[in-house]
Amino acid sequence: MSAAGSLLVAAPLVAVPSLVVALRPARPDTVAPLRLAVVRAAVVTGAFAVLTVELLGALRLLTLPAFAVAWLAFVAVAVAAAGWRRRRTAAPTGSGAARDLAAVRARLADRWRTAGRGERLLAGTVGGLALVELLIALLAEPNNFDSQTYHLPKVEHWVAQGSLDFWPTAIHRQVTIPPGAEYLLLHLRLFTGGDALYNLVQWAAGVGCLLAVARIAAQLGGGRRAQLLTAFVLGTTPMVALQATSTQTDLVCAAWVACVATLALDGLRRRAGFGALLLLGAATGLTAVTKTSGLIGVGPLLLLWGIGQLRLAYLGGTGRVADRDRRVGARVDGPARPALVGAGRVGLPTGGTDPVAPAATAGVTRPEAGGGAPEPPGPPGSRVGGTARTVAGSVLVVLVALLVVGPFLARVQAEFGHPLGPPRLRESIPMERHDPPSVLVNALRIGHTALDTPLAPVRAGTAEAIMAGARAIGVDPQDRAITFGRETFPVPSWYPDEDRVAFPLAGALALVGAALALARPARVSPAAAGALRGYATVVVAAVVLHTAMIKWQPWGNRLLLYALVLAAPLAGLWLDSLFRRRLASEPESASGSSSAPGRRRSVAAGLAVALLAGSALAGVLALSYGFPRRLVGAGSVFTTSEWDTRFLRRPQWADEFRAAADAVRASGARRVGLVQQNDNWEYPWWLLLRDADGRPPELVALQSVLPDRPPADPDSTDAIVCTGTRKVCADLVPAGWTLLWRGYVGYALPPPG
Repeated sequence: MSAAGSLLVAAPLVAVPSLVVALRPARPDTVAPLRLAVVRAAVVTGAFAVLTVELLGALRLLTLPAFAVAWLAFVAVAVAAAGWRRRRTAAPTGSGAARDLAAVRARLADRWRTAGRGERLLAGTVGGLALVELLIALLAEPNNFDSQTYHLPKVEHWVAQGSLDFWPTAIHRQVTIPPGAEYLLLHLRLFTGGDALYNLVQWAAGVGCLLAVARIAAQLGGGRRAQLLTAFVLGTTPMVALQATSTQTDLVCAAWVACVATLALDGLRRRAGFGALLLLGAATGLTAVTKTSGLIGVGPLLLLWGIGQLRLAYLGGTGRVADRDRRVGARVDGPARPALVGAGRVGLPTGGTDPVAPAATAGVTRPEAGGGAPEPPGPPGSRVGGTARTVAGSVLVVLVALLVVGPFLARVQAEFGHPLGPPRLRESIPMERHDPPSVLVNALRIGHTALDTPLAPVRAGTAEAIMAGARAIGVDPQDRAITFGRETFPVPSWYPDEDRVAFPLAGALALVGAALALARPARVSPAAAGALRGYATVVVAAVVLHTAMIKWQPWGNRLLLYALVLAAPLAGLWLDSLFRRRLASEPESASGSSSAPGRRRSVAAGLAVALLAGSALAGVLALSYGFPRRLVGAGSVFTTSEWDTRFLRRPQWADEFRAAADAVRASGARRVGLVQQNDNWEYPWWLLLRDADGRPPELVALQSVLPDRPPADPDSTDAIVCTGTRKVCADLVPAGWTLLWRGYVGYALPPPG
């Protein structure tokens, strides 16, 4: 990495904290304001990164100098905004930055001092796992299977051609799958000249998910313990731990969905201002440009937000957190612990104007979800104006989302005549049958794979029951219309593999939490029962829509990751309510007059503790022995070479790729033809055939599935490299060339002279 690249890598590290200061909420009743500021900063930075790629790509300026100018300008604006905000809120004495930092340290120290042993254990476990994930992310080279096929090759194509124009390719996913996460990787690729920091994108997304779900728990009435339990359930889930060190894209998508969720829940409390609408639209667009399946979760969230905004319009004003929220929370959690941790100024100076939220309307409070007399509606004129404002705000959210994802969709539309790509893509993943029996069978198979355990008899018995039930209602359990590709149900998914590992513990906790949030929300969260039930309805709707729209596949668990992230607060809130009732029954037990409900609560609390311990163990084992990046054993990040790490998925291919690349480089070839199939690895060629100064090779496809992008003529190349099937390669090699083949890889060279 050059010195200039090192400085540019630091640009996001300066911009994001500056934006956190600039975008912190000023309202003293804001729930978890520091986390909200982080969410805002992340959305703004993500939107900037995506739009920068789109703009510079349209100008054919995907180059280091152009990106350097863009980032320096962005950092300058962020720092200036932070300075302006600090000057407006600074106290008469004391320097702003030093005082802010001291206040944050003091607040964190106070929280640690007042936390119980259980809370410290929860926080320490989550923090420890995050640090270990960071270590693995920094040490391990990208070795995800899909990344070798299409995630990382598309980044190399952009760098080589300096634009986002589509190119001839045999791997349609290089151009048809939304590229939002790869846009973020492109910045790092240009800054560093390589892929050493690629894994940090998903790691940062994982941290963002933890912060967002903890804030969601607070928004739904959860205290400190509930928020820590929420983060613990999610952070110890093996799928999250493994993907946080990967170049997959599911965690990035889940992070944007979580941002939408926490921003949407703010819309249940107060009318959205212009800034809040921009953020909500940007987060929606970032989800769409990263992974379209995430929109299955975003849609119901936006509907909930719209209903909340219309309700506030009917009441005739902006919502405000009433003091009774705190009083109810204090009765629930006790006087020593705040009902909403972070409700108020957390380590940051007060005062000033919130750059996002609108000013509150004096004297207007919202009716509390936990009960109380309903607030009378506002005057008719106010209701009509409020409704019109909500409709206009909804349109703005959609327009901003289209601004972010629209350029990519326009390119796909122009290339394939449909914004969702060619028929091959539209028919491979989405469900092709939507009759209730087929949807039910698909949901049961998805649930079976998501909740799989190492107990083989349980897996086999439940799978057989599902298939027998499917046949009984007239549905083939292997029907191609509800099954991806040629895959066959069932498959084991309990092993900690980043692409398919199940989440039985987190899933079971989330299911119980969702059921209780729907049936008895006031018991789970007395301070926000209505909001909790609405949110649980959204989560359940997202899961139902997912099973009705996405075919079962062996790798379907990672596609569900956004739903698991959304459901984590339901698990945390339920666990907190369980422990709260258990603690409330302790005086009764001490007096020797324990009742049957008290004994049941004790048993349930003991079972919950056991599940949490199992969840922690699962997270530790996933990082220690997970695949394809682990701490110990064969393939450890400490003992495995850089090249072998890249090929842990297919170790037999490592020498084959290297031998072919060495022969091609020795021949002096500059223009190299590619022969491959849809699921073959292309990325190793970009690494092996790169010039010594880092300049990318000229790789051209000799096959193309894009109708308007013809492949290159084999005779126009200096050499040909092939993967997959020898016959396909031989059919494209010009007469007189020498074709050599070794296992999975081959190459062809022209006759000498």
